[in-house]
Amino acid sequence: MQEAYKKNGYVIIRNVLNETEMRKLRRTMECEGIQKHAYITADGEARQSGLVIWFTVDNDVPSAVASSEKVAGVMERLMGDEEVYHFSSKLIMKHPGSRGAFTWHQDYGYFYTWGYIYPDSASVFIALDECTKETGCLQVIKGSHHLGRINHFVAGKMLQADPEIVAEVSRLEEKVVDVEMKPGDAIYFSGNLLHCSLPNVSNKPRWSYVIAYNQRHNQTYMKPGHPLYTPHPGYIPLLKWVERAAAGGSRPRFLAFLCPRLDHPDLRGELRHGQEVGS
Repeated sequence: MQEAYKKNGYVIIRNVLNETEMRKLRRTMECEGIQKHAYITADGEARQSGLVIWFTVDNDVPSAVASSEKVAGVMERLMGDEEVYHFSSKLIMKHPGSRGAFTWHQDYGYFYTWGYIYPDSASVFIALDECTKETGCLQVIKGSHHLGRINHFVAGKMLQADPEIVAEVSRLEEKVVDVEMKPGDAIYFSGNLLHCSLPNVSNKPRWSYVIAYNQRHNQTYMKPGHPLYTPHPGYIPLLKWVERAAAGGSRPRFLAFLCPRLDHPDLRGELRHGQEVGS
C-alpha cells in the first residue's frame, strides 16, 4: 500500500468506517453545533458548496475518527512513519442540484501560502454519501504529486492550479481517475496530488469529511507580525483514539472554527490569503 501511495500519490481504502461509525458521524455533522458555522464557498463559475472548517481535536465523534489508528495511523505510515499532527477538519456539503464543485488544485498550493515550506502534508477524504460522477466525486491525476508545487491563482473563493499545466498533465486521459466511493470509503492522498471535484448535478446530497495532516517537522515560519500571517495550527501531539479514550477529557467542544467574515476579513472581497481549502 505504501508503494502504491508513493507511486500514484493516493490510495483508496473501502469500508474504513462501518455502518455504526458512519451513523454516529453523520448525526454529529448534522447537529446545530456544527451547522451554525457553515458558510458558502464558490469556484470561478459561481458553483457553490457548503463548508465548515475547524482546527481542534477533542472528545467528540469527528475527533475520534481524525485521531483513530485506521485514519491517522494509516496516514502516518503512508507518509513514511514520521509522527503526524492534525491540521484541520472540514465538512464539505454539496447539496442536491447545487452544482457545487472545486477547481483543480493541490492542497499544498494553500499550505505554501500559509508559510509551510515543506510539502509534507496529506489528507484523508471520507465519503459520507455516495460519491459518483453525478453527485460530484473527486477526480485525481495519478502520479501528479511528482510534479512538485504548481503555481496557483484565485478562482472565485478558491485557488486553482495553473490551467495550462493541468491541461498538459491530464492530456493522457487514462491519468485522470474518477474516485467513486460508497459511504465509509476513504481516499488518502498527498498534499501535492492534483485533484478537483465535479459538480453535483444529482438530486442527492454529497457530503464528505476531509482531515488534513502535517508531519511533525512541517510548521509555518510565519509568526504574528508577518504581513501575510494568519493563525494556523502548529504541532500538537495527536493521541490515537484508544489512548485518548483512556485519558478521558472534557465534554465535546469546538473552539477553533474558521469564520471567514471574522477571521479573514479579506475574504469579503478578493481572496489574498487564508483561502478555503477545498476537495
